[in-house]
Amino acid sequence: MTQTATLPELLEVFLGWHLDHDPVGASALGAPGRDHTLGDFSTAGFAAHLAEAREWLTRFEQHRSAALGLHDSVDVELAISMLRGTILRAEAEPWRSDPTEYTAPIFNATFTTFLHRLHPEAELVESVCARLSEVPEVLRACRRNLDPDRTPQLAVDRALGQAVTAAEFLRETLPAEVHDPRLRAELHRAAEPAIAAFAELEAFLREFPARGDWRIGEARYSALLRDHELLGYGAAELHSRGLRAYADLDAQLSEVAPDWRARMRRLQDDHPPTEAAMLAEYIAETERARQFTVDRDLVTMPPGENCRVLPSPAFQRPIFPVAFYVEPPALTRSRTGHFFVPYTPAGFTEDQVRQRLRGNCRAQMPTISVHESYPGHHWHLSWAADTPRTIRKVMISPYFAEGWGLYVERLFFEQGYFTDPRHALAHLDGQAFRAARIVVDTALHCGEMTREQARTYLLQKTTLTEDTAAAEVNRYCSWPTQAPSYLTGCLEILDIRGQYLRERRGSLKQFHDTIAGAGVLPLGLARKVALESE
Repeated sequence: MTQTATLPELLEVFLGWHLDHDPVGASALGAPGRDHTLGDFSTAGFAAHLAEAREWLTRFEQHRSAALGLHDSVDVELAISMLRGTILRAEAEPWRSDPTEYTAPIFNATFTTFLHRLHPEAELVESVCARLSEVPEVLRACRRNLDPDRTPQLAVDRALGQAVTAAEFLRETLPAEVHDPRLRAELHRAAEPAIAAFAELEAFLREFPARGDWRIGEARYSALLRDHELLGYGAAELHSRGLRAYADLDAQLSEVAPDWRARMRRLQDDHPPTEAAMLAEYIAETERARQFTVDRDLVTMPPGENCRVLPSPAFQRPIFPVAFYVEPPALTRSRTGHFFVPYTPAGFTEDQVRQRLRGNCRAQMPTISVHESYPGHHWHLSWAADTPRTIRKVMISPYFAEGWGLYVERLFFEQGYFTDPRHALAHLDGQAFRAARIVVDTALHCGEMTREQARTYLLQKTTLTEDTAAAEVNRYCSWPTQAPSYLTGCLEILDIRGQYLRERRGSLKQFHDTIAGAGVLPLGLARKVALESE
């Protein structure tokens, strides 16, 4: 690619490079031609990707120009911010310290193939079998590359939880997705070497002498906030904002119910009796949230959108103790997304299952459903997928994505959706929890809290169950800067909305369609698009 390449040419080649490096992510997006490989997990491959990312960053920085129009300049800045995030993470060499860098793509690749069903079944099985044939080498690379002095036990435990589920997933869950008996038998045969490789990895991880630290430190944390998310401030300021937000919400909750934590814990006793009942109630709440969104004319519904509500996949249950969403493949015409309800891993005790159900009590289910479905993640990511700018379909910011999910919870509170006082209390409780997340995540990675102190803080400041608090802390340790994205993004979107309504004098629906339709941008770029678009 020459320095005189036009911006569309540069973006096209860049996105090809990005998708080639991440074929699993490419398949999830529906990009063609990359469905038969898991990617390059060699040390040379990781080093080459970092070097190439640095070269791409230089190219895009040289392509900045005052002559670019609004949307072209936003695309350039989006590429730069995403490359800076890629480089910051790659420089930490997670392939030396995190075995889920190897295990997670295997599960994700095979699972999403059948989740989205973008091709005839024979082609799906062919691609999954091809990827399964690479599993033994990928897991050998994991065993070769992990450094005991850099790998934290927490990361080992996460990967071990996945490895333990592999045999059942590959022998039972995955083949059950195949209708043709001949193709199912073919998948069974292809799975056996992969199952054996996971058994070897499980034995390896059980004996692995992990001595590493999961903290990324204040410098890297702040760089991710400033250079990747374009927030304009670092970890210390984010921590202070979290403390202030929590104090404000605690005061608001105390006015509603002076004993709000005790009251919410009592409300947790009113939960669905089984996981199947929890699923049924989430389906009903999702339908109710959609109807309210339509009745209030808050957004434009994307043509063909469909939100399926399903039990969480078995391989994710040891990792995600909460509801989550998988978006439609944005590079296709499909607008079917999946809202996954947090079932428990096999082997959980009755008490552990009850704790999970308490964390999804009936008071909390309405606000969770709004966040994950309408007009939360499902609406947002289905609507954003219709942007004509391909880079914005591929590269998304969690600070906008999760910020939007929390913003629409607050929007529904403003619109009078939570008419039941229990639902209103649970909504505010969820906001306070997100403020506590900011405090904990920044403190953990800047060395100001231990995991036990973080768990205790959450139990004292929020209404999380012990099981969920422990799982949340483990998640923060493994996914730095993600947990603060919810409330941070929500507050930024509220600020942008206020300025938009004052200066542009558009309607609430126009604001939502404009800012969400521009993509899932870093918030500095989202502000620019919302306030400067014609």
